[in-house]
Amino acid sequence: MSVARSALRPLIARADPRSGLARTIVSLPRQAAAVPIVASRAAISPLAPTAGVRWKSEAVPKRNAWAKEPIVLYEELKPITQQPSDNILLVDVREPDEVALGSIPSSVCLPLSQLRDALDSNYNAGEFQKNFAFPKPLPSQNIIFFGCSGKRSATACEWAGEKGYPNVRNYVGSWLDWTKREKVNESEDD
Repeated sequence: MSVARSALRPLIARADPRSGLARTIVSLPRQAAAVPIVASRAAISPLAPTAGVRWKSEAVPKRNAWAKEPIVLYEELKPITQQPSDNILLVDVREPDEVALGSIPSSVCLPLSQLRDALDSNYNAGEFQKNFAFPKPLPSQNIIFFGCSGKRSATACEWAGEKGYPNVRNYVGSWLDWTKREKVNESEDD
């Protein structure tokens, strides 16, 4: 049975203060059933009670086979950095002052402090390009996040997933593991 969006009336909205997500229970006309819908903070605003609601009919990208394993190890990442492609985006979530001290080859910088807003569907792609010097990733794009030790990159994966980016993975060793392994490889080459 199809119900028009305008026919859905929010009854209860409880927001999680950390993630900003809310579970909204809505009633369907002439039915006793309630349907949970994931919504943003805007959805619980008294001025716009249905803003930001993700309706079940909207297409949300599915996690692909590449992203089934959420962890990336050095051995998998190294060849990706040697032959970069448009298929996989390597994103450094450290702040620019940290990135200035060094970064993994072929990576781009999107600081964690700006990531949640930048990956929002309402963030203009032109503004994204202007602010971060690379094109805004598509929701279906394969993305590997890394930070200094892996904690910020894990948060980046979580936030990107919340923003509709299912194909994300975390290089858990991050910058510290990369520099350690690269120094070992350099000394073996000597």
